[in-house]
Amino acid sequence: MRIRTTSDPAEFKATVFPSLQADPILHTSLLSNVEDRVNGIMHDPASPVFLSVHDDHDAVIGAVFCSASRGIQLGALPDTLVPVIVDVCADLAPNPDEIGGTASAARRLAELLAARNGKTPRQTQGIRLHKLDEFVALKADGAPRRAVAADVEVIAALMPGYRADVGHGLPPAEEEGWARTRIERGRLWVWENEGRVVSVVGHQATLFGATRVGPVYTPPRDRGRGYAGALTAHVTRQLLDAGSQVCLHTDLANPTSNKIYAAIGYRPLVDLVVYRLDPAVGAGELD
Repeated sequence: MRIRTTSDPAEFKATVFPSLQADPILHTSLLSNVEDRVNGIMHDPASPVFLSVHDDHDAVIGAVFCSASRGIQLGALPDTLVPVIVDVCADLAPNPDEIGGTASAARRLAELLAARNGKTPRQTQGIRLHKLDEFVALKADGAPRRAVAADVEVIAALMPGYRADVGHGLPPAEEEGWARTRIERGRLWVWENEGRVVSVVGHQATLFGATRVGPVYTPPRDRGRGYAGALTAHVTRQLLDAGSQVCLHTDLANPTSNKIYAAIGYRPLVDLVVYRLDPAVGAGELD
């Protein structure tokens, strides 16, 4: 086996997408993150590093994305390939202290990197990937509509609340650009009630016939009224009507959102975890 590395998302796309397209739902995060970087609508504070693992016939058998903001994203990398990539991740990843992937692969890489760096691994998040099965519409007061240019400031003002919830932020000056580029691509929707935007739902680029819904955000003052569920269902229906498979991620620590998405018809596909490497304060063990 051998590893190729690049900081060019277009080069990485050309290398790994032909292999990943066989299961665009399972590989949804890696596909959409790379695609947005190729299209110039997602930017990193430091150059990302993309890794592809190849067998003796040069076939791609693993793909990993490393960024300063999201750490090392293993996606569906097989456990057996974790020892193969550990040295490259330790040396080149712009943020080697955060690792996301399947439970066993992320844990193994966290252990190996922690041992090298004298740190302690800690699981910080559980994420579940869901795929839509049988669609069910949900209702709420108000109505959905696709976001337009006039919504940029409103959405930009809401999104810091979402990013605080998920633990990944953008500088405030970049929020309007984030909203504008996605509105221009038709990827943001709002739920409006009594003349006010009360919920925002987006979706990622459609790749190989699959689309991931997200972000989903309702500010605290408007929660508990069914807006996010109704808007997520509406966006899901639009994607289905366009011929796409649909998926989304949920935070396992949020039983309310998991219940709502199940009501729409989303069914669990695979669980993922995120580990953080903390400075060691003694002989720590994994949570």
